Amino acid sequence: MQDRGLAAYIAELIGTMLLVFAICTVVTLFVATSPTAQTGSDFAVVGLVHAFVLFGLIITLGVVSGGHFNPLVTLAAAVLRRIDPIDALVYILAQLSGGVLGALLVKAFLLDEGRASHYGALSISPLLSGAVAGACIEGIGTFLLVLAVCTVAFNPRARKEWAPFAIGCTLGLDIMIFGPLTGGGFNIARWFGPALIGNEFTNSWAYIVGPIVGSLLAVALYRFVIAGSQYALGPEPPTEAGEVIENVAADVETVARPRRK
Repeated sequence: MQDRGLAAYIAELIGTMLLVFAICTVVTLFVATSPTAQTGSDFAVVGLVHAFVLFGLIITLGVVSGGHFNPLVTLAAAVLRRIDPIDALVYILAQLSGGVLGALLVKAFLLDEGRASHYGALSISPLLSGAVAGACIEGIGTFLLVLAVCTVAFNPRARKEWAPFAIGCTLGLDIMIFGPLTGGGFNIARWFGPALIGNEFTNSWAYIVGPIVGSLLAVALYRFVIAGSQYALGPEPPTEAGEVIENVAADVETVARPRRK
């Protein structure tokens, strides 16, 4: 387990705030809220924004905190013993606070425009049969996202330089497919912030229970099928930029050292 500190907690709060702010802003601007709207919803744009923003945040702030920005990712990390339970709790509190701050920023800049969408709050589409179906969709989307995190970020043999891109693209794909059905949460902090600020808690359990189950199923698949006995639970491999640089430097020094005859 890596030791987390104040810098990591602040990074998670700021990262989640920026993530929710960007997501709720694009939802407010590009998702129609009325059947009589002159323009339809553009979930291709919404999905790309999700992908780009998460990619950028993991690249910039991930070296400090690991780049969770999502209580469901932190839950997976805690189950896999990649983070101490106390640190995981602080992470989740920071992420929920960041979600609220992000939604407040949307309300500050788009007060009138955001009122119709409750400042980016999530809702289940009438296309689905109800909240149970919505919970299942949220669970499937979260399963895909957390599985991507586990396989490219937690896997010791994965090429971690691809992790931010792979995780961002998975979230963007989730939104493009499932966004028209549930709004595309897959992140309790992203649901909680605008729900609180916009006072929209309809079918709240679907955005909590479904994603938690999806996250745990992804962890189980990674742990017992993908990782198996090769990657027994234990200390996290080096992920900090400084540790990677030190390891590369040591390898170069070993190769460059002249051999004794």
